[in-house]
Amino acid sequence: MNIFNIFEQKIKQLLETSDIKDSKGGFLDLSRVSVETPRDSSHGDLATNAAMVLSKAVGQNPRQLANRIVELFVGDRDIESVNVAGPGFINFKLTKDFWHATLTIMLSEGLDYGRSQIGGARRVNVEYVSANPTGPVHVGHARGAVVGDVLANLLKFAGYSVTKEYYINDAGGQIDVLTRSVLLRYREALGETIGEIPLGLYPGDYLKPVGVELVNEFGNKLLEMGDDALPLIRERAIDAMMQLIKNDLAALNIHHDIYFSERKLHEDGEKAIRTAINDLTLNGFVYKGTLPPPKGQLPDDWEDREQILFRSTEVGDDQDRPLVKSDGTYTYFAADVAYFKDKYNRGYEEMIYVLGADHGGYVKRLEAVAKAVSGGKAHLTTLICQLVNLYKDGEPFKMSKRAGNFVTLRDVVDEVGPDAVRFMMLYRKADASLDFDFAKVTEQSKDNPVFYVQYACARCHSIFRQAQEQLGIVETRMPTLADHFHLLVDESEFALMRKLLEYPRVIELAAVHQEPHRLAFYLYELASSLHAHWNKGNDDPSLRFIRKDNRQLSYARLGLVKVVTNVLKSGLAIIGADAPVEMR
Repeated sequence: MNIFNIFEQKIKQLLETSDIKDSKGGFLDLSRVSVETPRDSSHGDLATNAAMVLSKAVGQNPRQLANRIVELFVGDRDIESVNVAGPGFINFKLTKDFWHATLTIMLSEGLDYGRSQIGGARRVNVEYVSANPTGPVHVGHARGAVVGDVLANLLKFAGYSVTKEYYINDAGGQIDVLTRSVLLRYREALGETIGEIPLGLYPGDYLKPVGVELVNEFGNKLLEMGDDALPLIRERAIDAMMQLIKNDLAALNIHHDIYFSERKLHEDGEKAIRTAINDLTLNGFVYKGTLPPPKGQLPDDWEDREQILFRSTEVGDDQDRPLVKSDGTYTYFAADVAYFKDKYNRGYEEMIYVLGADHGGYVKRLEAVAKAVSGGKAHLTTLICQLVNLYKDGEPFKMSKRAGNFVTLRDVVDEVGPDAVRFMMLYRKADASLDFDFAKVTEQSKDNPVFYVQYACARCHSIFRQAQEQLGIVETRMPTLADHFHLLVDESEFALMRKLLEYPRVIELAAVHQEPHRLAFYLYELASSLHAHWNKGNDDPSLRFIRKDNRQLSYARLGLVKVVTNVLKSGLAIIGADAPVEMR
């Protein structure tokens, strides 16, 4: 029940059947007509830009056109008044009957209020985190983990068929380093003194248990095997690291549907990669050529030679990309091509990659791969999550680094809890850097958004407890609350209703634009509306939710509180945070 969409369609239908045409007498292009919330609630409940975006085509100034459009709504039973404001915005004030009927629908839909079908069951693959399986998840991955997980939840709530995927980078040089690092810890577990960890190996203590497990399973047999033991150590090390990563993510309430191993692309003599490149070749996207040297200092791996190249500039990239190294092995980019092809062959119509700030250079090349592999049929989006800066009381905060050289995600979760991490990682748009202050996210004040929203949820439940204590009204045995909604007439009650009305629209916009931060902002605003109404009740007893002298009005207000509770609970569930019955 997205009222904004409903009124937008109503406006478009009225315009289509009206005598308002373009300057040549033809039908108007209504694609830019939209319905919004007025900036100032005193102007009305809804506003449309119709006159502003159509005036040029019609050949009238916006205010003249707005007055003509206003006439189309004469006799509309849902509208109390319509007025033209500013340069030509049209504001609608809705009737009390409309609000009461709408609140009834909100209440009847329960926790499904706000759920949408705009996704049309379209298959979407959201790939996020994908940390190298060489150690614990560090705090740099925390933001992408939350953004990806909440975005996937949002898309599901908006009617998409969503798969959460983790790409395991278990091939390449970093895995060789991991193997050698575990071998060192294995020797240590056998009693050998290893001293300082050699430069280039992973120094974290998290590898010590892996060495101990190898000793428990094999004794000193692996030393006797020499280099033949390396594949076995590699396998055990990757499994142990992935379990460690899964445990860290589980502490943040993050679970993936699919864990895709890069090694799968290299099986059978790298058949998957060869097949992907062959397909590109058949479609004219692969050729032999040379690349100009990159600007600035040359990277160590740059080669001035004829290479097998992907003609990615033809599909939006800023340069062509090498597919084969000088030693005949495939580049990492070649594996990216095969991975996308695998996803596409699995039937996903849309792929979303949530990447860290250091992967900005991947955007164009990945989009080029999508166009070339799918022939433009599949859509790929990359979301870049900027850095998280850790603070405490406004000062840079250095935590214990149990991983050896970085702060882990688990360190942060253990410090402040998963709810604070999940909510606050959304409390700024992903492409802007975020300051995470440990003191602020744990204080109990309005300045701490997660506390403020969860406190609103707990406050709603306290209202129902008061209803039982003061009037003997038990929540599970209340009469049909909607029967009493006509008694809601105060402006602060309508302010709450207006904010509740926005929820389905917020869900759809956040899903379509892939901006989960919109949901966190909305929940904070809804909590503010509830707290503001509560505070008014403290100043004016007639506005209190529970009225001992008026049981029917209490029922009506309890119905309003129930809808607020449902929306808070629904939104927090999408974010992956708790909706507490009471604050601890």
